[in-house]
Amino acid sequence: MNQRVRPSGTDGSDFSYRMVVDSRYTKVATKKKTLLSLIFAQAVRNLLAIPYVIVALTNKESLDLLTASSLIIGFISLIIGELGRSRSRVNLLRLYMFGSFISFLISAIGIVRSELTMEVIQNPSGWRITYDNMRVTFGLFIELSVIWTVTTLISNMTPPKRAA
Repeated sequence: MNQRVRPSGTDGSDFSYRMVVDSRYTKVATKKKTLLSLIFAQAVRNLLAIPYVIVALTNKESLDLLTASSLIIGFISLIIGELGRSRSRVNLLRLYMFGSFISFLISAIGIVRSELTMEVIQNPSGWRITYDNMRVTFGLFIELSVIWTVTTLISNMTPPKRAA
């Protein structure tokens, strides 16, 4: 029987020379998965506002401009965020983070300006948890998570600076 002679360096003795995946690439992969779940949670938060739009349209009431603009900006930023996440585009991720924050801020301003909030401020004993307040609180936690995740994702996606 003719045994094959193994070339040198393939017997496992070259393990110290093999390339190892840099930790920031694994961090990017995990942050992208986290961002996908956060984008899904933001989509759910935006979908929770649609019943207000439907009720306003069916009752022929005037549509709240803040709610409508928050929804439009929110859905556009979700599309931009998914494109930035899937294509690893830093500028799209920054635009998504900004648009998402503006959408949340407009939604929160709409809650603060609502008549129910003014009644609660005038009569604190009549305070109760409303659907809008829960939606905005849920949005706050999501938004803080999005800002943290996108910031760390961008910092791991950009190549490290070389010392000159």
